[in-house]
Amino acid sequence: MIEGKISRISGPIVYAEGLDGAGLYDVVRVGGKSIMGEIIRQKEGLATIQVYEDDTGMHIGEKIICTERPLSLRLGPGLVGTIYDGIQRPLKSMYEKEGAFLKPGQVTEPLDEEKKWEFTPVVKEGDSVGPGFVLGTVQETASINHKIMVPPSLSGRFVKSIAKKGEYTINDVIAVTELDEEITMSQYWPVRIPRPYKQKMMVTEPLITGQRVIDVFFPLSKGGTAAIPGGFGTGKTMTQHAIAKWCDADLIVYIGCGERGNEMTDVLTEFPSLIDPRTGRSLMERTILIANTSNMPVAAREVSLYAGITLAEYYRDMGMHVAIMADSTSRWAEALRELSGRMEEMPAEEGFPAYLATRLAEFYERAGLVKSLCNGTGSVSVIGAVSPAGGDFSEPVTQHTKRFIRCFWALDRDLANARHYPAIGWIESYSEYADEVKNWWDKLDARWATVRQEALDLLKKEQRLEQIVRLIGPDALPDGQRLILTVAEMIKNGFLQQNAFDEIDVYSVPDKQIQILVLMMDFYKRALEVISEGAPLLKIISLPVREEIVRLKTSVPNDKLEQIQTVRTHLNQQMLEVERLYNKVGAV
Repeated sequence: MIEGKISRISGPIVYAEGLDGAGLYDVVRVGGKSIMGEIIRQKEGLATIQVYEDDTGMHIGEKIICTERPLSLRLGPGLVGTIYDGIQRPLKSMYEKEGAFLKPGQVTEPLDEEKKWEFTPVVKEGDSVGPGFVLGTVQETASINHKIMVPPSLSGRFVKSIAKKGEYTINDVIAVTELDEEITMSQYWPVRIPRPYKQKMMVTEPLITGQRVIDVFFPLSKGGTAAIPGGFGTGKTMTQHAIAKWCDADLIVYIGCGERGNEMTDVLTEFPSLIDPRTGRSLMERTILIANTSNMPVAAREVSLYAGITLAEYYRDMGMHVAIMADSTSRWAEALRELSGRMEEMPAEEGFPAYLATRLAEFYERAGLVKSLCNGTGSVSVIGAVSPAGGDFSEPVTQHTKRFIRCFWALDRDLANARHYPAIGWIESYSEYADEVKNWWDKLDARWATVRQEALDLLKKEQRLEQIVRLIGPDALPDGQRLILTVAEMIKNGFLQQNAFDEIDVYSVPDKQIQILVLMMDFYKRALEVISEGAPLLKIISLPVREEIVRLKTSVPNDKLEQIQTVRTHLNQQMLEVERLYNKVGAV
């Protein structure tokens, strides 16, 4: 055991003597209260430690003990449905034992060591195995079938013994290799080291969120990375909540990093009452929460993102599709900035450390669709919120984030002020996954790529026309251009805007999404034809079918899409009537 003593204290940064034999990123216990910390710099005769808890009252000369292992998470059955802080302390269990206020040095096991789980083996004695291979299964929740895997660090290649089907705790030995390596139902993994896999694969399938502006216009793939930047009040957290509730990921890891406590309270009170649309059970049965609110120590905030991605990789290795909501990476970057300042490092732009871009890259690059060590396929999709001060997208965190993500959902304050949600602006936003998920959409509806591009082009034309309208007014425009303004408004109100309080509009299946947009673009094309034959725009705008199309999002349930065909019939009939009327006028 390596021991040292405190030589200097600077807020959450502690300097220690006598730890020369300790390794970089080893976990230490600091002072009389045994506060957890991590060695982040080693210099001859002096170690720099960041502590994860409040060190008020600590003094020079107190003892430091090194555990001689890096900060690691305990992985096993019991993770799902739990809320942790950034260093995997279960907050609910700690509250039940010690009350509402955490005490420095307070430690509770992250997993229940007394609970027994029903283990079902899938291998037998003598079977060949390797790192990451599945030994058996545990039904963790009604929604999650937890696979007990051989830890990647083990070298044994054959099963010497395997436990029979029955109930075991996470500490019970359930398998032994020919090298006499004992395997329990839990394992440790360092948070800063990515879990190994066989191969990273090309992404091909979209993460369906039920949000039309995302799924159709700016899709995110399973295994992709996305950022949601926006100023205060533009709806970052609300958008992430909607995605967490409705996306087709097998597991959600929600990281509240430096956000207000009431936001995490909303998650805790709301998620258990929400019903997973795929299973009909509580959403918490496929959710893990990590809470590091703005009043918690900054060092724990800094490590919370690594904890979340490690949990996601663990379930990814079981063959699951996992989605991470990181809210927000700006608060995480601010924690980096404070720690860097305490260590007296040379600041870069806006005071952030020079290694900000590197740390962001290390986080986002752990996403991906992979073939696991046991040949299963799983993915980690990362959706990070960015909170630029004043909504300024030119600040360092947003700019560096754009370098490492391929899907950018830029929130627009004007849309948010107009109560248009999700407030994702269609001009600044983009997705580089559109080409990669095209084949998936083509199997559902071959019109997706064409109608998506037509609608985006029309919205861009509308933006240019709006600048002209501000100068000369809409009446000076020809009917063809005024039609663009009309249809763009239909797309914004009837497609892009979504009402989270409407039981029909809250979630839209992909087939419904594409049918609505195709119908809107067909309205535009038919109206252009009728205008070219002499019909006035006013006559077309007054057609009842226009309002029918706009109301489709709330009037047609996801399981009754045949009603959209009825509206299409109305469109054809009413346009034909206008066309006949003005053909007769022309003939006279």
